[in-house]
Amino acid sequence: MTFCILITYLSTCHILPEPKTASEALQIPEWEAAMSDEFQALLRNNTWELVPHTSDMNVVGCKWVFKTKLKADGTLLKYKARLVAKGLPSLDYFDTFSLVVKPATIRIILSLDIHNQWDIQQIDINNAFLNGELT
Repeated sequence: MTFCILITYLSTCHILPEPKTASEALQIPEWEAAMSDEFQALLRNNTWELVPHTSDMNVVGCKWVFKTKLKADGTLLKYKARLVAKGLPSLDYFDTFSLVVKPATIRIILSLDIHNQWDIQQIDINNAFLNGELT
């Protein structure tokens, strides 16, 4: 069991365990809110198009993946939910993080940063979609 201290409120808070299923997550308001945020982002980005099902289609299922994101000091940052295409757990999906830049590119940018004495900042992209057309 993990606990964190919120200095702002001077109280102790319990970090919720990561649910294993969507139905389990829907029973907990914080995880339900994370699912809603993800689903609304999918709708805003026109991630899919609903089409009639035909017998020649190969339907790809989906699964919710849940992850508790922590700050460097171990306190709660946010609850993150991702809706992913089904595959094999631990091979096709296991986390809500997806690397969108190759490590070699990061090393080059950091080298340029040091050489040119640029200011550099880190950002967290809420939704990123790297996908191709599925038929």
